[in-house]
Amino acid sequence: MSKVGFLGPPGTFTEEALLSQEDLAAAELVSMDTVPDVLAAVRDGDVDVGFVPIENSIEGTVNVTLDSLVFEHSLLIQREVVLAVHMQLLGLPGATLDGVRVVVSFPFAAAQCRGFLSNRLPQADVVAANSTADAVRRVGEDRVEGTAALGTTLAGRLYGLEPIATEVEDHPDNTTRFVAVARAGIPMPTGHDRTSIACFQHSDRPGSLHAILGQFSARNINLTKLESRPTKRALGDYCFIIDLEGHIDDEVVADCLRDLHAQLKDVKFLGSYPAAGEHGPVIRRRVEAAWKAADEWVESLRAQVGPASP
Repeated sequence: MSKVGFLGPPGTFTEEALLSQEDLAAAELVSMDTVPDVLAAVRDGDVDVGFVPIENSIEGTVNVTLDSLVFEHSLLIQREVVLAVHMQLLGLPGATLDGVRVVVSFPFAAAQCRGFLSNRLPQADVVAANSTADAVRRVGEDRVEGTAALGTTLAGRLYGLEPIATEVEDHPDNTTRFVAVARAGIPMPTGHDRTSIACFQHSDRPGSLHAILGQFSARNINLTKLESRPTKRALGDYCFIIDLEGHIDDEVVADCLRDLHAQLKDVKFLGSYPAAGEHGPVIRRRVEAAWKAADEWVESLRAQVGPASP
């Protein structure tokens, strides 16, 4: 049986997203303390797949995940999963909002509830934890009055806490994107795919980003994400992280990446994988049907091939 490592302990949003994938959920699940732990375990072969958060609709990129994939490891994204995230403020049975003096939270989760914490708990100290479930576990195990945690309803049940306030995130459409990564392998194209790359320049000069983007616009390739990250080498030295629609097996995408690789100092390929989203399955079925019809059309023409008419 394969092993899947994920950001734990049990009860994290990461585990919730992971359990939505039937094939991954059927594997041996291994809870780990931090995102770097998960990715290092994949690199070292201790697990076959790592499952980690990479982006949030409120706070943006999970930098520890992206930086690890770009600068520290040679791993490939196998799929993405998008999960609606609702934060609960959890405490000991009978706890009230007025009695909360300390909130334990994964920093990324606290940032998604900044307005709630500022307006409803302005006097509370926010203490960092490695994950939302770790925050709930600590509060559940320590049993200190006046201490609460931001986390999932599942984690509250696991560690004996009850909701003090529900859905405390600042924006109702809060979603987090997760990725499954492996040491090798690129999934087959589905017709609704995403490709992620990191572009490194020879030098920072006027028009360099325009030249990169021109390769995509010239081929009518849509970009779904573009951001810069410091390369860790020198102040002002940045690379560009790009998500684009399409698959490396698509000739137009392959041609674009070929030109970028020839033009730039380096291009790091992070993966081509099925794109998530509620419309993904419909798009994939439509593409599959279109290809089937096109294949039948071509075959009907080829069946007519024979000696030239006199």
